[in-house]
Formats: sequence, C-alpha cells, structure tokens
Amino acid sequence: MKIAFIGLGNMGGGMAANLVRAGHQVNAFDLSETALATAAENGCTVFTDAQSVMAGVDAVVSMLPNGGIVDAFYHDNVFRVAPPEAILLDCSTIDVGTAKSVAKYAAIAGHEMVDAPVSGGIAAANAGTLTFMVGGSDSAFARAEPILAAMGKAVIHAGESGAGQAAKICNNMLLGASMVATCEAFKLAEKLGLDLQTFYDISSKASGQNWSMTSYCPVPGVGPASPADNDYQGGFATALMLKDLKLAMEAAALAGAETPMGERATELYQAFADAGQGALDFSAIIETLD
Repeated sequence: MKIAFIGLGNMGGGMAANLVRAGHQVNAFDLSETALATAAENGCTVFTDAQSVMAGVDAVVSMLPNGGIVDAFYHDNVFRVAPPEAILLDCSTIDVGTAKSVAKYAAIAGHEMVDAPVSGGIAAANAGTLTFMVGGSDSAFARAEPILAAMGKAVIHAGESGAGQAAKICNNMLLGASMVATCEAFKLAEKLGLDLQTFYDISSKASGQNWSMTSYCPVPGVGPASPADNDYQGGFATALMLKDLKLAMEAAALAGAETPMGERATELYQAFADAGQGALDFSAIIETLD
C-alpha cells in the first residue's frame, strides 16, 4: 500500500518507520529537515511539498500537534489533492469537535476517515506497540485497521467519528490524576519510613496497583525502567499531558460532567509547566511534592 505520512515528530517518525517495516511504501512530509532526513534513513520517500506527498496514495496518516493545525492541513491540502478513494487516518490528539468537523468535510470530499489517537508514548511508537482508539464508521474502521495494526499492539473501535478522541482524553485524564496520586503515595511512604522498593513490592500486588506505578514508576530505581531512571528525560512530556488534560476539561465543561480530580491534576501540571518544566516527563511532577 502507498501511504502518505504527515508529521514526523517524536511519535510520527517511529510510526512511519514501522509502516515501512510492514512492507508499505511511505511518502513522508514534515517541516523539519532533520525529521525528513531520519525518515529517509528509515526507508521513507521524503517530500518537502505538502501536496505532492499525497499523489496517488491509498491512505493518508497524520500526526500533528493540535486541532487547529489538523483542520487547516486537511482543508488546505488533503481535501484538495488526496485521491478520493484514499482512506484518511488522523492519529493526532485533538478536541472531539474538530475531529467530527474534519470527518464531516472528509465525507463531503468523498473520503472515509477515522480519528485514531494513540496511547503508549515514544518507546511504543518506535517499537510498534501503540494502542489506537478509533472513531469512525464500521467501513472506515475496517479499512484503517490493517494500517494501524502495523504500528500498534491494539486497535480498538470506540464508535463513530470523534469517539477515538473522546476515549483518548478520558484515558489521559485518568492517567494524569493517577500519576499525581501515585507520586503522593510514594512521598508519604518515604516520610513514614518505608523503603520505597518495599512499598512498591507491596502496593504493586495490592489494591493500590495502577499503571503509573507498575509500568511507569515515578521513583528512580524502582520498578521497570522508566523516564525517572533517565532524569525524567524522554517519555511523555509534561506539556503534552497538560494539553490532553485541558482538552478533557473543555470536553467536561461542554458535557456538563464533574471532574474534580481531573481539574486538580490540570492545575498541578499547569503550575509545573509554568515553572519551566514542560519538557520533562509528566512523572517528574513528583519533584514538586515535599
């Protein structure tokens, strides 16, 4: 299959490389020359023109920073030049309203489209073990699933257009809040005189067990390797967690949902980012706790 891949950042670069490894012909576009050079090394055919990259493709996959960029790129480029038979897959994390709107205009332009945000972070993007939460029709999902499977370990149909984004922001609100609670628990355990490895050994097998503890422990040297073991470099940046939490809060306001834990997590990550720590992994929030 010939696939145009738009957006080769920390996540997109690894995803495009995995499509090549799966045997697809990948046309790659990004504004970064460095990202394009890496994509070429990984077997992609690189383009510096946003429209030429889509000539004759069977699918367009995008991984872009926010909803405004997604909306503009699809209207200014994809809907103008992508072949009508091409399936469109937006893997960016954006607001539900924009996802639904872009899908509506995709249908007007003759395309089937899915919103397919990801969970797993940079390591999973490089390893091809992402989880995709997919919104779109049954027909669009059936076409998109084999492409997404080449980049992930799980591809789950969440519902109609926008449902993938809804699942993603709910998931990351839970992740952000649970990470804060996990950090608090470790700090309290430390102040109460518990050895932190011993606390991990107990809680990871007890009712307090959660992903933030057992797969992404915020304490260096405890549990499986995580960004905490690398001075909180790499992983999932605080700025990106804050972006997702804000999307969740916007959605909650529109839906009339009460999310007090999500609101508090957003406040804490906002303060952490405002203190100049937006580039650190989100688990570094533990360093703000006494």
